[in-house]
Amino acid sequence: MTRLTGPHLFQIFIILATMLCAHAARAVPMINDPKGFHDIPWGADLAGREDLETTRSGPHISEYRLKTERPSFAGRDMSSIAYVSVDDQFARVIVRYQGEQTHKHVLRYLESQFGPLERIPGQMARGLNQQYTWRGPETEINLTYQAGTERGFIFIDSRTLAPRFNDHITDSAE
Repeated sequence: MTRLTGPHLFQIFIILATMLCAHAARAVPMINDPKGFHDIPWGADLAGREDLETTRSGPHISEYRLKTERPSFAGRDMSSIAYVSVDDQFARVIVRYQGEQTHKHVLRYLESQFGPLERIPGQMARGLNQQYTWRGPETEINLTYQAGTERGFIFIDSRTLAPRFNDHITDSAE
């Protein structure tokens, strides 16, 4: 029988802590696929829109934000909302928010719009990192919430266009 030493115990502790702190992400089938965001369909050309301004521009990927409106989602103010295109086609929305109450509201909203999450007996309802996913025929929504910093992130992706972001990541990841 082998005896566990300090480094081995530490590795086991890290694995167990990660398993206990991270909320397992299982995609639930989406009802009411939005096929875009705020009446902008996936694949639209964002550069020509009068209500958006460019915040970052590259040869393949560009990021936009609303010119005049405060960023809001689910009836609440958000820290930011970025509209992202790949090769001039609208493919992703990134929503950032702050606060536990906002998180609870956003989660309730997403469940009411896109379908309830599966609640499995014994599953952690809270954790340091929570992740939820809704997957529809054209759209995938991924919500990640970091309880320690009370920061939330929502990625709303076109299932056909978002994978193209990977084509433009450099090998060196710079």
